[in-house]
Amino acid sequence: MVNLETSEVVLSYGSKRIVDDLDFVVPEGKITAIIGPNGSGKSTCLRGLARVLRPVGGMVLLNGRDIHDQSTKAVAKRIGLLPQGPTTPSGVTVLDLVRRGRYPHQRLFDQWSTQDEIAVKKALVLTGLQDDPDEYVDHLSGGQRQRAWIAMALAQETDLMLLDEPTTHLDIAHQVEVLDLLRDLNRSEGRTIVMVLHDINQGCRYADHVVAMNDGKIVNQGAPQEVVNGQMMEEVFGLAAVVIPDPVTGTPLCVPDIVDKGTSSQL
Repeated sequence: MVNLETSEVVLSYGSKRIVDDLDFVVPEGKITAIIGPNGSGKSTCLRGLARVLRPVGGMVLLNGRDIHDQSTKAVAKRIGLLPQGPTTPSGVTVLDLVRRGRYPHQRLFDQWSTQDEIAVKKALVLTGLQDDPDEYVDHLSGGQRQRAWIAMALAQETDLMLLDEPTTHLDIAHQVEVLDLLRDLNRSEGRTIVMVLHDINQGCRYADHVVAMNDGKIVNQGAPQEVVNGQMMEEVFGLAAVVIPDPVTGTPLCVPDIVDKGTSSQL
């Protein structure tokens, strides 16, 4: 397993602080959803966890050591990252893309190994792409394309996956497809997953642990039932909302309380 945590981390772009005094321990073996309004620091937080952005204060610790004291390949063997809206060059097949996930395990003069082949085949099977290895990634549907990128991350054979808005630009059916896949990977493979989500209700339905951020700080975190309520919606999103049990899962379901009677009567 992988232990990833932050200690008083400050993240900035130039002189502008985006995330301030971040103290967070990633729950092992669970799905964590980071939620919050635009500009709250969600994606910046994920970039800090992934070693993409170096803190200007504090430390990100991977298995007890500063993540920036560890090599890129060493970190990539522990953490898989799927950024928001990754772009695939034209002419790249599903198999080509997934094979790239083995990069952290390659040495300069090593041949492609049996272990590499096994990891790639397993990633294709887990994502349901075993029959489409020769398809061009840019010819796939949005949901299939996202599954191909997830397969590449799986081929890294990391215990921890970080995903920045994995459902962006997908229709609702493909959003559910991707989130179902991630939950299945967590349950069957025991992979720790941290993802940034805009949809609060999806976060409550799929995550074991929810982190609510606003103005670069963690406002609250814990099980969805402990975090998501009317007070949090008002405090974090500035939105009056009624929170009721999801009729399917029993998890919190946020319903905005903003009906304009004057407008609705004219519709």
